[in-house]
Amino acid sequence: MSGESDPFVSGTELHEEFIQRVERSGRAIRRLSLLTVFVAGVLAASYFGQLVLLPFALGVKTQTVDLVDPALMALEAVLLALTLAWLYIGVRDYAFVGKLERQVREIRALQAEAAKKYGLE
Repeated sequence: MSGESDPFVSGTELHEEFIQRVERSGRAIRRLSLLTVFVAGVLAASYFGQLVLLPFALGVKTQTVDLVDPALMALEAVLLALTLAWLYIGVRDYAFVGKLERQVREIRALQAEAAKKYGLE
């Protein structure tokens, strides 16, 4: 075996590199998901305010545009639906990364337990 590495060691190193990449990627996805949730929440609140609060709750019917114009309301309803879909994706991705991080922690704990059991520390 001169010059060749042990396949078990190579596999272990590859597994460790993969886990580290998952951890780094998970942190980046979590940050992006939080930003997405924040932006989508602000947009959803804005569209909700324009569609419901201003014309119906506060009685504001016209400003520089007619707030109850069917074309405007339809456009804002579509934008609201897209924003809510964006919000859903952000929350779903955030939950996925949380689950992924828990699984990585479990793997790390199992690795540490195996290392203690077999004296590999």
